Amino acid sequence: MHIRIITMLLIQFLALTMYAQHITVEAIKPHLSYLADDKLQGREPGTKGEKLAIKYISQQFESYGLKPMGTKGYAQYFTYKTKKTPHDTVASGEAKYGSNVIGFLDNGAAKTIVIGGHFDHLGFREHGSSLDKNKKLIHNGADDNASGTAGVLALANYYANNGIKEKSNILFMCYSAEEDGLIGSKYFTNNPTIDLSKISAMINMDMIGRLNDSTKKLIVFGVGTSTAYTHIFANTKSSLTLVFDSAGIGPSDQTSFYLKNIPVLHFFTGQHTDYHKSTDDTEKINFIGEVEVLLFIQQIASALAETENIPFTKTKQPEQSRVSFKVTLGIMPDYSFEGKGIKIDAVNEGKPALMAGMQAGDVLIQLGEFTINNMQDYMKALSKHNKGQQVKATVLRGVNQVILSVTF
Repeated sequence: MHIRIITMLLIQFLALTMYAQHITVEAIKPHLSYLADDKLQGREPGTKGEKLAIKYISQQFESYGLKPMGTKGYAQYFTYKTKKTPHDTVASGEAKYGSNVIGFLDNGAAKTIVIGGHFDHLGFREHGSSLDKNKKLIHNGADDNASGTAGVLALANYYANNGIKEKSNILFMCYSAEEDGLIGSKYFTNNPTIDLSKISAMINMDMIGRLNDSTKKLIVFGVGTSTAYTHIFANTKSSLTLVFDSAGIGPSDQTSFYLKNIPVLHFFTGQHTDYHKSTDDTEKINFIGEVEVLLFIQQIASALAETENIPFTKTKQPEQSRVSFKVTLGIMPDYSFEGKGIKIDAVNEGKPALMAGMQAGDVLIQLGEFTINNMQDYMKALSKHNKGQQVKATVLRGVNQVILSVTF
């Protein structure tokens, strides 16, 4: 009898080990490489490249045996109007077309968790949010967000083939038009293909492909949106250094679900100098690091799927969502920095910060008359300045304070 039990446990262990192989470098690299290939031309909504991405993701969902949960197969098509930006070639008010791609793992459960990430990027037209001087280059968006889309596919493959019937259904979603303002996820939450009241939690992955091997920092947003998360994170194992942010509102698709009173989590490996540039390509991806991130997210997703009650908690809305800016400084903040001030991860070419002499590694502590303790202070300070205005900025460079002159 004991031998039979031991044999059964061994078989289960070997089976789980085999199924975990769905989350490997070899499993995710083909997805990411295809989505970030030049032939998809940056996956801008409404383009041939986006259609290729939709077809590819749909085929993967079908191969995993997921139920189509769009409005036309796996696709949920929508139209939206753009807002004109200074460098955008698309006129304000012109109709654009996008499509979410949605697959459903039906476990016959009362509740459903969502695992998602956006698959669109900037294309190669002069999209307003491009940070390249020459905006007509293809912006492949390998990290932003082919990395998250590959993660959705890897986790879909794992859960569809792991031989375990979780206590929750799982809805796998790849959103379009995130770069134009979270359009795809907003469309889904306003036009859901399943009952939103049955969704117990949402996991979002946006830019998870550039884990720093030295710090191993993984930033997790939304931990304040449910009291259940404290217990869940306390019972996970990982060599990653976790940096938590409680806010439910942020610049990615988890926001659309949070605003419908759904607990959310957003995973992010950090900003980098290739962000929104044509240099965000596949060869820059840390595939081993992404696998490590995905294995951690898989632990969280499985715990959520087994948790009966995941209560929703409202979090304080970040102040930056209520201010507008006439100027930009041109820095990329290190969102994992835990000290006072804004640590600069990178300085963008041709922007006021570079002209003033700011460097990666500096910590901005004063901008004009405003003391900078955190991101909210920084956003408020930017909102109070005008184009052409000249102010003093103070940065910490090592142990030294350096005063620089900034012209917006």
